Amino acid sequence: MKLADTLLLMLAQFALMSLFAIGGANSVLPEMHRFVVEQQGWLTHQQFAELYGLAQGVPGPNMLVVALIGYHVAGIPGALICTIGLIGPSSLLTYFVYRVWDRFRGSAWRSLIQNAAAPVTVGLVLASGYIIARGADHSWAAAAVTTVVAVLTATTRTHPLIWLVIAAALGAAGLL
Repeated sequence: MKLADTLLLMLAQFALMSLFAIGGANSVLPEMHRFVVEQQGWLTHQQFAELYGLAQGVPGPNMLVVALIGYHVAGIPGALICTIGLIGPSSLLTYFVYRVWDRFRGSAWRSLIQNAAAPVTVGLVLASGYIIARGADHSWAAAAVTTVVAVLTATTRTHPLIWLVIAAALGAAGLL
């Protein structure tokens, strides 16, 4: 496949994902995974999990994983195309929908839509966590560490990066 064809395919797919990214880029992570790992074979499960981990560990928006995926596949043009694809359509849609949305501030259907979107977002984010864990956990010890980190992150006020650093140290020490 030529680079131009690859870039066009990436732009189309990430633009489509953009329109379903309720709750941010993490909510479409399962679809990204399906597209780049299972359908196109551009990344392995482990590479996908590593790029996601890298994107979460650096300062900036949580959608940086998209740029890393694009860069891995097609260099700087890929990073730019994937980023534009993911943020462009949703940003334009948000702008135009907000103009209409604001007019119906007190309506019942607006409240209904907002209340219905919350569980959908939670479900999409949980599915994303499952995809990442599946790609990162290659042993029972790694799965146990993932479970413990998830529980500690949800139940303590400790910054999640501390748990991730500890888990990374265990992996680097060859314990996982």
